[in-house]
Amino acid sequence: MQAAGSVPVVGNGYTWLRQFLPYAGAANLADGSCSFVGLGRESFAYPDAPHDLMTTGAMDPGKCCVTCSMCTQIMRDHGRTGCVIKDSALYGPMFKKYNAEAVARDLHIARGLHPSAPLPVTIGHEFSGDVTAVGGGVDNVRVGQRVTVEPCIVCGKCDACRHGDYGYCEHISFTYRNGDGAMADYVVAKAPYVYELPEYLTYETGALIEPLSVATHAVRRAQVALGETVLIIGAGAIGMMVAAMCRRSGAAQVIIADFSDSRLEMALQVGATIAINSGKADLEQEVARLTGGKGVDKSFECVGRESCFLQAIMTLRRNGTATVVGIYEKPQVTFPASRLVTHEIRIQGAQGYCWDFPIAIAAARDLPLEKFVTHTFPLEQLQQALNTALDRGSNSIKVIVKP
Repeated sequence: MQAAGSVPVVGNGYTWLRQFLPYAGAANLADGSCSFVGLGRESFAYPDAPHDLMTTGAMDPGKCCVTCSMCTQIMRDHGRTGCVIKDSALYGPMFKKYNAEAVARDLHIARGLHPSAPLPVTIGHEFSGDVTAVGGGVDNVRVGQRVTVEPCIVCGKCDACRHGDYGYCEHISFTYRNGDGAMADYVVAKAPYVYELPEYLTYETGALIEPLSVATHAVRRAQVALGETVLIIGAGAIGMMVAAMCRRSGAAQVIIADFSDSRLEMALQVGATIAINSGKADLEQEVARLTGGKGVDKSFECVGRESCFLQAIMTLRRNGTATVVGIYEKPQVTFPASRLVTHEIRIQGAQGYCWDFPIAIAAARDLPLEKFVTHTFPLEQLQQALNTALDRGSNSIKVIVKP
């Protein structure tokens, strides 16, 4: 096992990065015995496991060595409370966390409800940090640089990759889905996906480039044009960032809907022009009133619920486009298919990013990303940070954990 505090040797094309945001993703086991100490990327295995767990941590006798969501799964499947640690080769660029990492969509994973990342898996994909080591052949980053990482995994061989459309790779995945999430002292990343943070970005705001890139990708997919009217359903971090990028793209009217008045107020500060509390008003009726009965040119579903999906398509004008960004914990939805014919609307999805990180980094210069950070916790209060992110009453948007 890699000794605590030391920097592992890395192979060609890779870099070690010292991370700046331990992810708030651990939780107590039923017996309250969860203990997490990050020591770098190791391979964990538990008796009779179908595969190894790629995660981080250290195990004391009788203590849990990984995030509780993983341990809960292990206990459920195998009736055990511990794991066996075995040595593992470390192969890739890596961050050592010092200051900040954002807590957001990984909550789906922590609850075991992400359709593409079944437990057990190490969570954390919004982060920033320092480069601590580089492998042979790496010439785009250097030790000591402040950086963030695009956490995608692509094959580089399929037709999409060979045409430069790596976001549509036939084998695309993301580091956290493969058990190499950022909740660790170090994380490995391929050098081409490492981006230097400009001076106007802190470690905290640098960790928000990943969700800003998701929003950027969605807006580019929707081809938002000058003078258009758009609707964003869901004023979470992604929804608000979509609003900001729509405004930057020239949308004349940016309507955003949510149940939270505090989130809607903030959305107006970052780019939205009209806010609707859909818990107090009928969203479809309000959109019809605001658009003279025509509907919006583009809609964005940023929640991941069937009711929001329906609102996204029913508020569109004829020949409009709905872009689905939300993660659906319940993947099956029912909607009036005749709407596709009678209104000739288009429904598309937006996942991740493809050449969007540089655009997001440039756009961040003029965006108040610091407003998205509503809560900050020390690493010792990891459980409280996760609870805060899950608690709707906390009015949290981005929760930062600092070691």
